[in-house]
Amino acid sequence: MQGFEREVSRRLADTITADEDVIHKFIDAAGDLAVNLVVAAIILVVTFWAAGWASRLVRRLIGRVHRDGPPDVTLQTFGGSAARYVVVIVGLIAVLQQVGVQTTSILAVVGAASLAIGLALQGTLSNVAAGVMLLLFRPYRVGDVVEIAGRTGTVKALDLFVTELATPDNIKVVMPNAKVFGDVIVNTSHHPRRRVDAIFRVDTKRDVPALLAGLKARAEANPLVLPDPAPMVEMLGMSETFIEAVVRAWVEREDYAVVKADLMLAARLLADGADTPLPPTPKAKLKPAAPARKPRRNLVRRLRG
Repeated sequence: MQGFEREVSRRLADTITADEDVIHKFIDAAGDLAVNLVVAAIILVVTFWAAGWASRLVRRLIGRVHRDGPPDVTLQTFGGSAARYVVVIVGLIAVLQQVGVQTTSILAVVGAASLAIGLALQGTLSNVAAGVMLLLFRPYRVGDVVEIAGRTGTVKALDLFVTELATPDNIKVVMPNAKVFGDVIVNTSHHPRRRVDAIFRVDTKRDVPALLAGLKARAEANPLVLPDPAPMVEMLGMSETFIEAVVRAWVEREDYAVVKADLMLAARLLADGADTPLPPTPKAKLKPAAPARKPRRNLVRRLRG
């Protein structure tokens, strides 16, 4: 009987000891998990702070590169977003590793899923690739007036998927980047000067030399026409009933439409032989004074803004 009691006491003691070991292990595991969760939370907070800081830094650096002119808003947005996403991805991987998740298998699954998604979304990925190429080569920027696929408008936005235009009558046009990059792009805002070609026809019974001389004098008297290269008048063709000629004048790109309308009207009035005097020439616009250039700063002051 005493041996039975000793056996029961021994087994009870072993059970209590085992339970205490389990409790201690559970407490230790809970403590480690709590520490890992706290560290992961700190890493997550630091990650989001670093992502915002990296985005602002990239935007500021791109702005410093274009310190002699207006910064490229499109490139700033793309660079800031890319820097933010890279930092967030690295931070999330660090958080998963801190809580004990094996990131190798997760990355393998994500890679396989990305391949499947990429095959299913080939058209979308082609837009992304075209958007990257447009951002690298930059045939146009936000604010430029372009003609793409028969549509003319001002570029309002350029991202990785689409390009947004606003037509002269204020209609929103959204084009996929793959179509934009594969088509002919005409950028009328790239160069600061443009040549006006005012083509007109005149009856052969008119005094053509006097008409051409009058149009040249009209172009030279226009204050919006640049003196160098000087305006010129040329004959393009001749038939039995009319003569086709053109007035060529170089202007600033902002004055293109005004000068062309004035020359076309003057050509029509002179060709018709109207007795009424020609309307007054457009007035030259007062250009704002160029801002004083700031002294160059070192790299540390540039980064501080």
